[in-house]
Amino acid sequence: MKFHGRVLPAVLLAMLAAAAVFFAFVPGEVARQKNPVAVLPPYSVSAAATSLHRQLFIADLHADTLLWGRDLLAHGRSGHVDLPRMLLGNVGLQTFSVVTQVPAGINYTRNASDAADIITPLVIAQRWPLRTWGSTLERALYQAGRLHGFAAGSNGQLQLIESGTDLERLLAARAGGQAVSGGLLAIEGAQSLEGELGNLDVLYKAGFRMLGLVHFFDNAVGGSVHGEHRSGLSEFGHAVLRRAEQLGMLIDVAHASTALVDDVLAQATRPVLSSHGGVRGTCDNHRNLSDAQVRAIAASGGVIGIGFWPRATCGEDVAAIMRALRYAVDLVGVDHVALGSDFDGAVQVPFDVSGLPLLTGALLQAGFTATDIEKLMGGNVLRVLQAVLPAG
Repeated sequence: MKFHGRVLPAVLLAMLAAAAVFFAFVPGEVARQKNPVAVLPPYSVSAAATSLHRQLFIADLHADTLLWGRDLLAHGRSGHVDLPRMLLGNVGLQTFSVVTQVPAGINYTRNASDAADIITPLVIAQRWPLRTWGSTLERALYQAGRLHGFAAGSNGQLQLIESGTDLERLLAARAGGQAVSGGLLAIEGAQSLEGELGNLDVLYKAGFRMLGLVHFFDNAVGGSVHGEHRSGLSEFGHAVLRRAEQLGMLIDVAHASTALVDDVLAQATRPVLSSHGGVRGTCDNHRNLSDAQVRAIAASGGVIGIGFWPRATCGEDVAAIMRALRYAVDLVGVDHVALGSDFDGAVQVPFDVSGLPLLTGALLQAGFTATDIEKLMGGNVLRVLQAVLPAG
């Protein structure tokens, strides 16, 4: 085909215009569609719940917000988490997990490690740096850099937590009446190490303090509950676990195979956690934790983060979250249960982060004491952080 006269410039302009529309609008629309909220704010709770909620240190163990390219310093109209809504929800600590690879055809049953990656098109569409297009390590570092940038531009309202000293500084600021939230960086899947133990130190230096060993597929560390082999820790995995504990990183077994959970708990010398998920006692699927796994994590001194999405709770409302919280508390006690929302994790949730007072109200209505609610809403996470994070 030949182009003559003004046809070629017109075609090029049309292509450029189409590309501009794609890069400007498509990523945002994908994010909106993937992260719906069942009930939009504002949210209403009782005066008693409001009063108690304002006194709490709220901690959530899992949000994938950094994947979606939103400005976390602006109050968004879509998605689940940003700093203004965190402050409205009185969030003391939000864990920001970084997603670096997701298999095409993603499902809860079986995903191949060599499946095509669906994060790559999103990375390109959001115009991430070229170095991130083919590297899971660089994707993790880029997302960490974004959070550091948001913290730097927040006028002190978002503080990154990398040590016990940082945590104590955050607690002191909040006790002094400052409107401030903490952010904790987490890896979702050790594929970000790219098979090199030294890259764990690279990620640590970038601010990561929680290591999720696997995501939706097996990797060099071990088996995913959604993977092909569902194996335990590999030799490399044992080395990664040892080094992570030496550094003072929290170990997260969410998405891990049964064998991997068992191996981690056999080797770990510090509390282990499951950042986000459900319990089979109220929602019976293999993504959720069995009673034996819940007991074993609790026995390590760790916590089980209860998720907010339907596959975690077998429901779409606050009542479903409450059922899972109650079941876990009845099983292992109130000291080992926490919140693990999976905000912005390509899931629907009952409310965005500003709606967390709804949970405080539901816990009050269910008969939990103020002390119990303090532990469930963040106190238990705070205890584990104080036990594991490096001093300073």
